[in-house]
Amino acid sequence: MIDLTHCSLLSLHLILFSFPLFTLYSHFSIPPPPLSFSLSRMNFPSLLCFFIPILLSFTSAISTNSEGNALHALRTRLSDPKNVLQSWDPTLVNPCTWFHVTCDSNNHVVRLDLGNSNISGALGPELGELKHLQYLELYGNDLGGKIPDELGNLEKLVSMDLYRNKFKGKIPKSFANLKSIRFLRLNDNELTGPIPRELTSLTNLKIFDVSNNDLCGTIPVDGPFRFLPMESFGNNKLNGPELKGLVTYDFGC
Repeated sequence: MIDLTHCSLLSLHLILFSFPLFTLYSHFSIPPPPLSFSLSRMNFPSLLCFFIPILLSFTSAISTNSEGNALHALRTRLSDPKNVLQSWDPTLVNPCTWFHVTCDSNNHVVRLDLGNSNISGALGPELGELKHLQYLELYGNDLGGKIPDELGNLEKLVSMDLYRNKFKGKIPKSFANLKSIRFLRLNDNELTGPIPRELTSLTNLKIFDVSNNDLCGTIPVDGPFRFLPMESFGNNKLNGPELKGLVTYDFGC
């Protein structure tokens, strides 16, 4: 039987010491020191312990590179007159060294801070690839177009601030998948249509602001919407709280 504890410890040591050294040798084109053992003489458990850290490193690289690709795709969509995205270099191993990007200890992107950055353009579906994202801060810019449905794929998202932009179209029903969301601010845009009733299932929602848009219909009265102040819905074409059984929720749209 394989001693998984011993294997895990050996894998950890190989990750911490062997892999960084291999990267260093490769970068400076220096041949690595000869191995003190032969793979042909290693038994199966030892071979397994040898290859686990290599596989883990490849898996981590693929994940972080996909996040870097998604962010670089976003950059190509945006106009950036102040060069706030200048550090977003797609040739780097991962985006964790880029300005305005925060990663966790596993090099997964968990925060994107581009509020008041004077950027303009449209968001694309690639943002939905940031599966570990917890904070999406894009407020106070000149962003427009529709809000991508793919933002509903960000199941770990805690806060989404898209306020004070020029977003058009409807609030995506896919936002109902954001089960961890607590703060959702979409105010001061040009959004239209009714408030999706699917959002009443967001039990963790504490702040929901859609004021100063062009929304129509009625205000939900179920779930977290029972506790939201009316100011969160001001300056729209909404017809007050929903009157169940009397009129449809999208009455007036």
